[in-house]
Amino acid sequence: MPRYLFVGNYSPQGSKGVLAAGGTSRRAVIEKMVADLGGRVETFDFAFGSDDVYTIVELPDARTATAIALTVNGSGAINLRTIVLMTPEEVDAAGQVQPNYQPPTA
Repeated sequence: MPRYLFVGNYSPQGSKGVLAAGGTSRRAVIEKMVADLGGRVETFDFAFGSDDVYTIVELPDARTATAIALTVNGSGAINLRTIVLMTPEEVDAAGQVQPNYQPPTA
């Protein structure tokens, strides 16, 4: 199943919500959402610095990942970035594809 890394930055209202309900509550909500969509949460970690939360999930497809990103970003509580993760074997397979590409020339 494809894997995705979601990187989030909470808005002030989102941070207040995490403080009020707790981090474990937030993880449980995300685990339920992902499971209801046929996926699985691998990791859910809070951080501090430039990012507030990192979550790696397995999801059925990119459509499902997009639906999560649109829904979560639409809440206004968090700004979420989505990164597609690939295994080393997937990179090896990609290296076997030979695109016929002509770069622009001056």
